[in-house]
Amino acid sequence: MMSKRVTLDQDECIGCGTCESICPQVFKLDAELGKSSVIMSEGGPEKLIQEAIDSCPVECISWVE
Repeated sequence: MMSKRVTLDQDECIGCGTCESICPQVFKLDAELGKSSVIMSEGGPEKLIQEAIDSCPVECISWVE
């Protein structure tokens, strides 16, 4: 089974930092950009990634197959 990959739409991101606080091994808030980015798109803890997806106030994080 292929592992799912996670993606983040930086255009939608408001830089709240919620995803990084939930799952810092996958998400990183870029202080200069004021946006989060995905630093590990595959192989991260799916439960925490899903929690970050569910907690994102602008729903800019999603799974891609």
